[in-house]
Amino acid sequence: MSPLRRRLLFGVPLALVSAGGAAMYTLLERMRTDQYDPHAFPSPLLGKPVPAFSLPGAGGLPGFASTDLAAPPRPVLVNWFSSWCAVCPQEAPQLAALARQGVPVWGIDYEDTPAALAQFLSTNGTPYARIGDDKSGLTAINWGVYGVPETFMIDKTGIVRWHFAGALTDDLVTVQLQPLLERYA
Repeated sequence: MSPLRRRLLFGVPLALVSAGGAAMYTLLERMRTDQYDPHAFPSPLLGKPVPAFSLPGAGGLPGFASTDLAAPPRPVLVNWFSSWCAVCPQEAPQLAALARQGVPVWGIDYEDTPAALAQFLSTNGTPYARIGDDKSGLTAINWGVYGVPETFMIDKTGIVRWHFAGALTDDLVTVQLQPLLERYA
């Protein structure tokens, strides 16, 4: 075996282990300093209009399209959810509270069946003014959705101003979302 090949056989694994160690150290340091947020997935849509789409209604509510979000009279929350999502029921109270405050909450039911959706809405309530049915999942791909639940805030000019991947909490709504809803009202 040549000396170069021996160096490569030893050097490549050592470089990979070193890179993994550096990544782990960075992750642990961010966790220690409270700078790590596992839900902080940047959305490629932030600061841009929503992509073109048109979804039929679901759950007895009208569907909607990108044209409905191009210039809404006030900011709109678009919440991706599904009946099979384990944490979607956890955010139902926050979505209902926002809807009671007059915030338009529109849902997109992701890869679900009508019967499962009906059961989910019956159990968890219906904070949605509209529900679009994304059976194929193609609209989710175009929005850059990682999974459900995810929520986007669309301003009055049709621009995506906020995104959160995960279940909404009271603290998140108070600290992050409410100031943006007031700013873009």
